[in-house]
Amino acid sequence: MGHGKVVNVSDALSVIKDGDVVAISGFNLSTAPEYLILELFEQYKKTGHPNNLFIISDTLPAVADRGLDKVFGELYQDKDQKFIRGTLMPFIGWSPALMKMTLENRIEVYSFAIGTTSYWFREVASNRPGLLSKVGIGTFLDPRIDGGASNEIAKEKKTCKVDVLTINGEEWLLYQAPTPDVTLIRGTTADEDGNISMEEEGIYGTVLNMAQAAKALPNQGKVICQVKYVARKDTIPTREVIVPAPLIDYVVVAPDAEKYHKISGSYVYDPRLAGHVKAKKTKELEELLPAPNQIRDRIAAGRILIEVMKTAAKLKKPLFGNLGIGIPVYASWLAGELGLSNLLALTVEPGPIGGIALVGPDFGVAISPQAIIPMPDMFTNYEGGIIDFAALGFMEIDSKGNLNPSYSSTKVSGPGGFPVISSGSPRTFFAGGFTAGKFDIDAAKGKLIIKSDGNILKFNEKIVKIVFSGPQAVKAKKEILYVTERAVFGLNENGLILKEIAPGVDLEKDILAKMNFKPQIANKLETMPECLFHPSLDPLKEHIDDILEEAGLI
Repeated sequence: MGHGKVVNVSDALSVIKDGDVVAISGFNLSTAPEYLILELFEQYKKTGHPNNLFIISDTLPAVADRGLDKVFGELYQDKDQKFIRGTLMPFIGWSPALMKMTLENRIEVYSFAIGTTSYWFREVASNRPGLLSKVGIGTFLDPRIDGGASNEIAKEKKTCKVDVLTINGEEWLLYQAPTPDVTLIRGTTADEDGNISMEEEGIYGTVLNMAQAAKALPNQGKVICQVKYVARKDTIPTREVIVPAPLIDYVVVAPDAEKYHKISGSYVYDPRLAGHVKAKKTKELEELLPAPNQIRDRIAAGRILIEVMKTAAKLKKPLFGNLGIGIPVYASWLAGELGLSNLLALTVEPGPIGGIALVGPDFGVAISPQAIIPMPDMFTNYEGGIIDFAALGFMEIDSKGNLNPSYSSTKVSGPGGFPVISSGSPRTFFAGGFTAGKFDIDAAKGKLIIKSDGNILKFNEKIVKIVFSGPQAVKAKKEILYVTERAVFGLNENGLILKEIAPGVDLEKDILAKMNFKPQIANKLETMPECLFHPSLDPLKEHIDDILEEAGLI
């Protein structure tokens, strides 16, 4: 059985019984106990046990063909699989097989927001009934719509559910799910007593709270931790212990870090990602930020950056914020190109603040962050409106300003962090192309040139799924902007209102004819800044410098 709590993998996993609720940490591969996940599945394949499991994660412990996606890839081929009966996963976009199983109604699938699920572990660990939040009112998370259920079997079974409560005349949502019988987490080093440190991890994620959730009354369960190393008793420095020994039942050493214990999708370990060294800024590092390959996307990103810098000028300080995937990421690239990065302290959902946030399978970690905090605490910054702004992508918008960032009839990726960030931030700037499909759009001499347009309309009277509620944002007096390469919309009590159009476009032909509803139009319709519509970035830099100089920020 090894030293103390350090045991072989089969002994540790033997505590998981048929029908158990199993919590598994992991934001993509960061903090994902991949060895435990794959060995648990191997045990099922050999013996048929444990079966009928319900899996809950703080995000999704997977990237393509790794972790849980590898498991679901095999389960999808087995029409009679009995391994997993259902999941609560805030994001399933990295697992095409799980998305297919969701659409085919093969298992129960629920998707609360990442911040909701992450903080839910903290709440149930405190023996509270669930998480009370305003996030999700008026969206698919609202029980009057889908209650976070991603398919019909989930709507019917309600293993995870959301209730509407009224407190002091205001509506709140109570998020509930079954508490874990067993939690699988990951750290870097365990001592022989079971104290866990995380020095070679890129995030802390939710591992401490997930361990606590399994240990809370009335259903005290087991916690198994995957590590790289075992240290002698009492040799991990006190302040480096993230999960103390009393919360740990078993420790399992991953036999191969490359195979089972990567800091992110592409890296086994990197001191810049773990916060051990601050890398010198180089052109090579800056090139890790995705640059737009379409001028259409650069225009929208530039308009977002102008709005962000106007906010910095108004508040007279550098901004604390979040840039989502899609066009908003290009705003970060633009800020670097224009020498404005020092005015932005940008966050990544699972915990890094500052640095260069990575994308794709490495999303979740950052090179040389100035700080790394636990994921529930990061989402407190979002839900509490502690950040100054958020810029997020969109797929569809309706006349009320409701928004769908990622769902289609064939894609159920889950909401990710979007509902918490968009509803909590005091200012949210959404960005996307005005249409979708094949297009040919250019800009020159301060004007937008639409040679051919996308044939898929994105401004629709009915959208596939409401993930952001326009009416709730108006009620909460949030500052909302919807930015595209040819039009900028605001939001008021009557819904979407057109405020700016690009120079060179025709209001009727290029905007209103490409919408499935007629928006309100501002009495004084402005022109988008001409500095956005040049091949060179120099006019944009001059425009932003003028804004900042007037505020005394440069």
